[in-house]
Amino acid sequence: MAKLFDTTLRDGEQTPGVSLTPKEKLWIARKVDELGVDVIEAGSAITSKGEREGIRKIADEGLEAEICSYTRVLKSDVDAAHECGVESIHLVAPVSELHLKKKLKKNKSEILDSLDEVIPYAKDYGLNVELGAEDASRADQDFVEKIFNRGASLGADRVCYCDTVGVLNPEKTEQNISKLTENIDIPLSIHCHDDFGFAVSNSINALLSGAEQVHVTVNGLGERAGNASLEEVVISGKELYDIGFNANPELLYETSRLVSRLTGVSVSENKAIVGENAFTHESGIHAHGVLNDSATYEPISPDEVGRERKFTLGKHTGRASVKAILKEMGVEADDEQLKEIVSRVKEIGDKGKKVTTADLQTIVETVLKVKKEARAKLEELTVVSGNKVTPTASIKLDYKDQEEITQSGTGTGPVDASIKAVKKAISEIAEIQLEDYKVESITGGTEALVDVSVKLSRKGKIVSARGARTDIIMASVEAMLEGVNKLLMEEENNEGS
Repeated sequence: MAKLFDTTLRDGEQTPGVSLTPKEKLWIARKVDELGVDVIEAGSAITSKGEREGIRKIADEGLEAEICSYTRVLKSDVDAAHECGVESIHLVAPVSELHLKKKLKKNKSEILDSLDEVIPYAKDYGLNVELGAEDASRADQDFVEKIFNRGASLGADRVCYCDTVGVLNPEKTEQNISKLTENIDIPLSIHCHDDFGFAVSNSINALLSGAEQVHVTVNGLGERAGNASLEEVVISGKELYDIGFNANPELLYETSRLVSRLTGVSVSENKAIVGENAFTHESGIHAHGVLNDSATYEPISPDEVGRERKFTLGKHTGRASVKAILKEMGVEADDEQLKEIVSRVKEIGDKGKKVTTADLQTIVETVLKVKKEARAKLEELTVVSGNKVTPTASIKLDYKDQEEITQSGTGTGPVDASIKAVKKAISEIAEIQLEDYKVESITGGTEALVDVSVKLSRKGKIVSARGARTDIIMASVEAMLEGVNKLLMEEENNEGS
C-alpha cells in the first residue's frame, strides 16, 4: 500500500495569490484526513505567527493522519515545529551544486555536517524525520545517495527525492529511484513538480520503481506549474497500475471543490477526474454510446470519484442526449417535437454558444406548446431591411394543413414589419389584436437566446404566448403564432362544446 503525503497546505499554499487563514487550513486538513491521506504537511512553522497558529490547530485536532511541518536544516526551525505539536518534520536540505553555491553558499561537507547536528536534535524531541533532498533531480546522484544514507544513519525515518523544478522524465525517474531504493534502508518518498507536465507520471513511475510514498497536492496546486495532483495520482495509480492507496476516491471531487473555494483557484474545466467536463458529454455519437454502455466513452464510472454524469447541449448534440435530459426534466416529447428541439439547440450551438438549462427549458416549453396547438404554421418568412430601405417582411402560413396564406407588411424595423405581416395574414382567418409585446435575453451575450412574450386578444379573450430563438425576428413571429393558435384552438373547443 503506497502512502500519500499531502502538501496542499504548504507547497500548495505557495501558489501565487493563495493565502489561507488558520481556520481555512484546519477545514482543508479535516477534509484530506477524511479522504485518507497518510501525512499532512500543515505548513512551515518558522514562517509566521499565523502559520504556527494554523499548524497548532491542525496538530491539536486529533486527526488520523501524521501532522508534519516543513523545516530547513536549522535548529530554530525544528524548535518552531516542535512547539506546534506536530508529529514529524520534513527537513529539507539543498543538494544540487546550483543551490549549494548560489543559494546557500556552502559546500557538500558543510551540508553533511549540518545534518549531523540537526537530525539528532529533532529526534531528541521525539519527532519523525523525513529528510528531503531539494533539487535532487539536478544534483550529483552519488551525493544524493550519500545524503540519504547519512540521514538514515542519524535516525531519519524516511527520505524524499525532490524534483524541485520538474525536470525529471519517467525514464530518468525509474533509473534514479530504482538505484536509490536498492542502496538505502529506509522508505523513500518522491516530490514532483509539473513544469514539464510530468509530475503525475514521474510520481507513479517512482512508486513502481520502489518509492513507498508520494507527495501530492489537491488539484495539483503549487508553485509555478504546480505539484503532482492528488486525484490524478490516486486514480491513475489505482486504475492503470494497480497501486493501492489508503484513500476514498468517492471523496476526491468534494475535496477538490472545497480546496478550490477556499484558495480561490479555479479548476480547469477539462482537468482530469475533477474538472467539470471530465464526465460531461455533448457529441451525439458519444452521448448515444454512453447511454447504451458508459464504458464506451468513460474510462471510469463518475460515481467512483464522487461525480455525476452530465450531458451538455450544443452544435454536436444528438437526439439521444436531448432525450436523456428531457427524461430527467420529466418532459415527454414525440419524434417531431424532439427533432425540433434538437434543431433549435444546434442553431444556438452553431453560433458558438452553449445551451444553458434556462435556454433548454424555454426551447422545450415553446416547442411543445407550438407543436401541440398549431393551427397556423409558418412555412416561409423573408425579411428585407437596410440603409435607405423600408423594412419589409413577406410571410407564408399553412392553415390547418389545407390552406396557404401569403401576406407582406412594412414597418419601422424588421421586427415591426414581420409582426405586421403576421397580423395581415391572420386577419384572413380571424381578427386578432396585439395587446402587449416584451423581449428579454435568457442568457448574456449578443447571440443569447431571446425570449419574446406577447399578449393577444380576440372577442374579449386575452392569451399570453412566447417565442424563443437566437433571432429576435423569428422569436417574435413564433410568439405571435403561438398566441394565435391558442385563440383559434380555444374558439374551436368552445364551438364544439
